[in-house]
Amino acid sequence: MKGVVRLGTRIRPEISKKNPYWLEKHRYYELKHFCQQYPEWQKIYGNINGLSAFPRDMSMGSKWKNISNPTERIAIMRTYYMDRMDMVKVTAEKTDPILAKYISFGVINGWSYDVLKARLNIPCCKDIYYEMYRKFFWLLDKERE
Repeated sequence: MKGVVRLGTRIRPEISKKNPYWLEKHRYYELKHFCQQYPEWQKIYGNINGLSAFPRDMSMGSKWKNISNPTERIAIMRTYYMDRMDMVKVTAEKTDPILAKYISFGVINGWSYDVLKARLNIPCCKDIYYEMYRKFFWLLDKERE
């Protein structure tokens, strides 16, 4: 694609089964795509406003259309999206409190270590970051069981 700049490298979806943070390749991709939905959850959560109409772009809205009480429906929807956002943030904190911010940016936005280093000056080396990255997905796997 002309004019598109890709930054960073791709992390291998599979690592040795001897690695303590090993996940099956497709489970890793499932969790990675779960995290990359974060901006959409944030947008929908922000668009759910108290007692008025629902935003039109809510992909998960049909899940709750059978709930007749609008206040209850809004509360359930807000909880649904907040729980998912919290799961990503809390798991990043559990992974490493110092690197949580960088891990969150990396998994939510698909940023590589090199992008994190250039944009946010991540305070660790590439090996440590990717070890924590793998640990994050391993912990998230346990959380989502």
